Amino acid sequence: MQRHKSTLLFTICFIFVIFGVLPVRSEAAEVSGELMKWHKVTLTFTGPNTSEDAEPNPFRDYRLTVTFAKGQKRYVVPGYYVADGDAAQTSATAGNKWRVHFVPDETGEWVYAASFRTGPDVALTSDQKAGSAAAFNGATGTLQIAASDKSGRDHRAKGLLKYVGKRYLQFAGTGEYFLKGGADSPENFLGYADFDDTFDSGALKRKGEAAGVEFIHHYRPHVKDWRPGDPTWKNGKGKGMIGALNYLASKGMNSVYFIPYNIDGGDGKDVWPWTNPNEKFRFDCSKLDQWEIVFSHMDKLGLMLHIIGQEQENDQGLDGGDLGPERRLYYRELVARFGHHLALVWNLGEENTNTTAQHKAFCRYIKYLDPYDHPIVCHTFPGKYDEVYEPLLGYGYFNGPSLQTNDTHTQTTKWIDRSAAAGRQWFVSLDEIGPAHTGVKPDKDDYWHDEVRHKHLWGHLMAGGAGVEWYFGYKWAHNDLNCEDWRSRDHLWDLTRYALEFFREHLPFTEMAHHDELTIAKDDYCFAKPGEVYAIYLPIGGTTSLDLGDNSATFTVQWYNPRRGEGILPLSPTAGKMPAGPKAGTASPPLQTGTKATIAGPGSAAIGRPPSDTNKDWVALIRVQD
Repeated sequence: MQRHKSTLLFTICFIFVIFGVLPVRSEAAEVSGELMKWHKVTLTFTGPNTSEDAEPNPFRDYRLTVTFAKGQKRYVVPGYYVADGDAAQTSATAGNKWRVHFVPDETGEWVYAASFRTGPDVALTSDQKAGSAAAFNGATGTLQIAASDKSGRDHRAKGLLKYVGKRYLQFAGTGEYFLKGGADSPENFLGYADFDDTFDSGALKRKGEAAGVEFIHHYRPHVKDWRPGDPTWKNGKGKGMIGALNYLASKGMNSVYFIPYNIDGGDGKDVWPWTNPNEKFRFDCSKLDQWEIVFSHMDKLGLMLHIIGQEQENDQGLDGGDLGPERRLYYRELVARFGHHLALVWNLGEENTNTTAQHKAFCRYIKYLDPYDHPIVCHTFPGKYDEVYEPLLGYGYFNGPSLQTNDTHTQTTKWIDRSAAAGRQWFVSLDEIGPAHTGVKPDKDDYWHDEVRHKHLWGHLMAGGAGVEWYFGYKWAHNDLNCEDWRSRDHLWDLTRYALEFFREHLPFTEMAHHDELTIAKDDYCFAKPGEVYAIYLPIGGTTSLDLGDNSATFTVQWYNPRRGEGILPLSPTAGKMPAGPKAGTASPPLQTGTKATIAGPGSAAIGRPPSDTNKDWVALIRVQD
């Protein structure tokens, strides 16, 4: 977490905590990256020669922490072992390089000081004096940071995506609020053949898993979406995955859900960060560096990293479910390697079954490690909401539920209201719909996705939800584990984008809230800032009446088609050419006039009917007349 200290206190900490008994060393780190605000700045240090399988263990028995300071601002950032420093390309397992990533949030001069200590289990403790100073401990230097030169979807143009105590996350640089739309499947996105030492570690025989005796992702249909200038590794590997991300971003989506650990009984059994599936204390430097290449490309594309720490099948796999040495080291490596990404959410686990005490311990520890204070959420089974979420209401280290539900509008509304009443407003996301065998079908089986659109997409957003990610059911082609082509749901992404764009273009959505009580229809949703603006979603068309209270003003009535999003320009067929702005290549969708152009209060007023297709879903936008 960011820490604010006085200059004197910071100086004392520099001398007695960071340097320990060693004097200041004259050597500084090798600095790489763009020295700009919100950009990743990488410091690489030369330390002891060692290897992934060496003793002392370079992950467990060494600890790199670098403090970055500017004025009274201070970030304490964990570092990690990187073999030869170029393992993504060389597949090296040995070397003498150690690394830390920093994302400055201000221009000007920053000062850094490195703490590098060694000793048994030194990486597992928060005791700054544990172990003994080693190698480059005490190395210092300065960084001159300029303004960012990025624009559009690129997160470096927007800044850190933060929890700000509201229903929506917010970018620190621009102040823009974030509405999520993206892919929940395949959850084993990282089970990709082009990553080093990645393979199916066991036959897939459990019901619901990807079909076949053995399976691993290649994403061949998306190789065509890779563009010259995009990243690869090891002489051209990675084009399928990079192309897939290009495609998803080109559809206007902004998030991807994935699990970095699905062995020990999990689904897929093809993703792990360690040197082999039976190891828990040694990490695969080349594989994780290759992950970082992919994640950095996601930053440029405007795709949030939704990192799911574990799943129900293996949530007891580390330390029997406790915060023990295996889990501490796992969290530390994830934060050290990937915590610098600007748009990132830590999820404690899919369908999580850990205890409340364990959940709280995990939250505290991740918040302690993470200098950027990324949001922490938790996903759980339907029917377990009260058991998991109720004890976390008001808890200062937890930021919201990751819903798996088929009762979307009710559950979204419930946890928005319950958290507000507890004094700590959560952002509530929809991350999986049921039933598990169906989820969201491919377009060829359900082109219009009517139930998904009515009940879940609009049901969630009209409750004040923070956004959606779509799960693909296991009975359908391109399912939750074996999806190779996101184009299998091409129209789904369009329908999602239409909804998100309506909120962004036409609503002051952060100032609005669910107000279903203001309309008389039983199956509609009303989202409103009473007296100023109302959005009413009618899932089967028709009409309703709106209670305007004592307000005698005149309101305009306009209609938006959520099935077609008329006015939204077609996206570029060249997936690698990203839109210039945050609206994914769209124009402001025009609104249409129905049977009534205006209504007036006080009291209840009939809003009229939509302009066409009156038995299909429409959104009425009702605004006070200027």
